[in-house]
Amino acid sequence: MSADPTLNAIRLDGQVAMITGAGRGLGREYAIALSQRGAKVVVNGRGSSGDNAEQRVVDEINSAGGQAMLGLASVTDRAGVNALVRDVLDQWGRIDILINNAGFVRDRAFAKCDLDDFQAVLDVHLMGSVNCTKAVWNSMLEQGHGRIVLIISSSGLAGNFGQAAYATAKMGLVGLMNTLGLEGDKKNVRVNCFSPIGMTRLNESFFKPDERLAFDASKLAPGIVYLVSQNAPNRAVLLGGAGSFERAYLTFTRGRHISGGPEELAQRFTEVSDRTGEIVPDDASAQATLELSNARGPLL
Repeated sequence: MSADPTLNAIRLDGQVAMITGAGRGLGREYAIALSQRGAKVVVNGRGSSGDNAEQRVVDEINSAGGQAMLGLASVTDRAGVNALVRDVLDQWGRIDILINNAGFVRDRAFAKCDLDDFQAVLDVHLMGSVNCTKAVWNSMLEQGHGRIVLIISSSGLAGNFGQAAYATAKMGLVGLMNTLGLEGDKKNVRVNCFSPIGMTRLNESFFKPDERLAFDASKLAPGIVYLVSQNAPNRAVLLGGAGSFERAYLTFTRGRHISGGPEELAQRFTEVSDRTGEIVPDDASAQATLELSNARGPLL
């Protein structure tokens, strides 16, 4: 089914978006997509590649009639991130959108994984996102508007051999989303996760020739634009790729009350795992609510 042409176009005019890791790949696609909707874009990256990738994205946006500025800083450098945010606020007065996209992968089975490499992945993906989010958080609360997107992966949601560090970092971002979405809700600051699959220069070899067109990175634009829009959801995990979008949920089963010790739990684990009537929790209190309900009487 095609989109309804009567739907109002999503516009981001007057808004400022900061995108980390935007010099190439999916980050560049996000920067272009938001600029085409009217946002002023801060193109962030480390600037360490030697090919002026970030500046080229800035130039591409500006030459197309948009507005972009260069923001060089490593997301792991807290002082550098804070300085960048101050510069943006000085120049443009606000930051409405933050897309935490910067990252890299060091794949290796956990038995062979060097813990320094593990820490480096966490520092960029998880703490880098924390650093950037913290830097913009208070200004978003004060202005009563903010949209934050944490770029995650199905490796975190479902696991992937050889990606223990990457999966740990990405699932950590889901926890960050769930809590910050609650804390920012009353101030119209919404926090969501996006798990994209799009072909880039770095992952091109992983796609079969007939898959490369299907997974063109430009097809991710509807997901990223929607998640930063006025009517964006809050605390949603959106997946996207090849023009398709899905939503992932973390659910709690209804469970069973166990009074006979671990032996009874082992015997009844299938009942405990039964997904009939499972819930999507609003917050952490859902666990205690379920358990008290089970303790007080049999399921109806």
